[in-house]
Amino acid sequence: MQATLRQSVSFSGVGLHSGRVVRVVVHPQAANMGIWFARSDLPDAKMIPAHYTAVPMSRLCTKLRGDDGAEISTVEHLMAALAGCGIHNAMVEVDGPELPILDGSAAPFVRAFLDAGIQSQSAPITAIEVLREITVTDGDSRATLSPAPGLEMDFTIDFEDAAIGRQRRVANLANGRFVRDFCDSRTFCRKADVDAMRAAGLALGGTYDNAVVVDGDAVLSPGGLRHTDEAVRHKMLDALGDLALAGSPILGRYTGLRAGHMLTNQLLRALFSSPGAWRVVECSPQQAALLPGMGLTGADLADVA
Repeated sequence: MQATLRQSVSFSGVGLHSGRVVRVVVHPQAANMGIWFARSDLPDAKMIPAHYTAVPMSRLCTKLRGDDGAEISTVEHLMAALAGCGIHNAMVEVDGPELPILDGSAAPFVRAFLDAGIQSQSAPITAIEVLREITVTDGDSRATLSPAPGLEMDFTIDFEDAAIGRQRRVANLANGRFVRDFCDSRTFCRKADVDAMRAAGLALGGTYDNAVVVDGDAVLSPGGLRHTDEAVRHKMLDALGDLALAGSPILGRYTGLRAGHMLTNQLLRALFSSPGAWRVVECSPQQAALLPGMGLTGADLADVA
């Protein structure tokens, strides 16, 4: 069955790029409505769909743009939390142009959703079943979707900085795996990139407390890493959030090599423009059990930072 929140939950924090305080309220939504964003600071609370077709070109984060031009940025961590908690329907009210970065991970969203409770709805879950392999590339970066019974991920990153280096992780995201192993992994960046972005008037809300900042072999953020491979775990978190913009859960295997937000979006566009590569299915209980968030309990958050 589909699911939504039992009650509304709210967050406030600084936006990564604007540096201004933003307030977010996530409301329950009726079955089959999907995920929507509402810019409450704009006249008539402009509505923006959480859909891959609403993503304009943006490499630093995932941005959505409505038909009337209203935009909302940095949605990937919230989208990952919704998908990872098995929440299919929600209205996200935001009083600014971007979501707050919070601690740089999806854990604050996940914790609030589980505290509020998740309500089952009397509507079946529909999913996107991948039927044949689809790949997109950009230079030495590659992203692939291939058939699999549930949502699986295989991600590899490769950075010059020794503090990150080459990392690979493979995971089946069924049964709360995202919450247990991935949701607390923070966004990461190189100190040189932070300096360049700030010089360009970007990342004004970024600090060493809401991102893992590295410089060569040194981790500059207080407390160091939450996981030795936190960087690749965060890339998988981002990928889950970007894949959630398909509009329904995906039954397939995502393989990423140095992939980022735009490449994952291009992958979805390639999938849905390829006849015979996918189909919509009504999930059987067995298929639904393989989706992220199914069977999730508060105990899955016990060891999360």
